[in-house]
Amino acid sequence: MKLLQITCAALFVTAGTMTVTPVFSAGNSGNTCNSGYVWDETAKKCVRKNSENEMEYRFQQGRDFANAGQYEKAIEMLQTADASDKRVLNYLGFSNRKLGRIDVGMEYYRQAMAIDPEYTLVREYYGEALLQKGDLTGALQQLATIQKLCSSRECGEYQQLSGHIANYIRDTES
Repeated sequence: MKLLQITCAALFVTAGTMTVTPVFSAGNSGNTCNSGYVWDETAKKCVRKNSENEMEYRFQQGRDFANAGQYEKAIEMLQTADASDKRVLNYLGFSNRKLGRIDVGMEYYRQAMAIDPEYTLVREYYGEALLQKGDLTGALQQLATIQKLCSSRECGEYQQLSGHIANYIRDTES
């Protein structure tokens, strides 16, 4: 029992004394932490809550919701994350676009590209949005930029957007 208590606690050493502070409750699965702590998926443990950990957690949760097709939940979570994070802006754009709010999504994409013009994932999604708006030329420009940034046609974002463009051309020609 004492071993279990030690494995479920954080040890703090200050001025030669050792204090054992529980981080999460016994019997907990380990992914819900006590007040002042947040679950760190990378470390697989509760860590002292700070804004960087919390914002990363919120981004990851929002991204996971978006990738699962739960776009409203994604937006709700991402809106509580760091609004200056290009990844947050990208997934806000993605989720809004998937809900049919293409112009809103495109604005988030533009904000993300303003932060990092070399962020190829946002350029790929922006290219998809341009296709949804019927702007093949704009999508081709994004594809060319992605190719330049990746320096190879093996880039996943290049392959994705290239496939969407090919489908768009095929569908508009038939």
